[in-house]
Amino acid sequence: MPGPAGPIGPRSHMQGGGGGRPFSSSLPPSAGLSAGSGRDRSMSTLKVYSTSVTGSREIKSQQSEVTRILDGKNIKYELVDISQDNALREEMRAKAGNPKAIPPQIVNGDHYCGDYELFVEAVEQNTLQEFLKLA
Repeated sequence: MPGPAGPIGPRSHMQGGGGGRPFSSSLPPSAGLSAGSGRDRSMSTLKVYSTSVTGSREIKSQQSEVTRILDGKNIKYELVDISQDNALREEMRAKAGNPKAIPPQIVNGDHYCGDYELFVEAVEQNTLQEFLKLA
């Protein structure tokens, strides 16, 4: 993960390095990508709000676990670093509906999915696709 000299703002985490462009995939729909019109229904992007600047080991660990699980399931997402811009932090909190929300927070388009605790619960209950609003 790039340090302070890395890119500012949202970063895309897509197979093959991304470069900000969606990739073509032959993955089955169960891998988090729908084929055909299902994928294009809202053109929404899964976003994980995180921070690269924190003294909290808990937040670092939670962010790492969320991205590790999404990467492991080949679910594409955009990592939004709220430490780069106060407006991004306020955007995250507005979408979460909580003025004190802390990362990681997960959003799909205009739909708030939840925080780390809800993410882990969805993984444990095998309902991640529904939680991420992908199903």
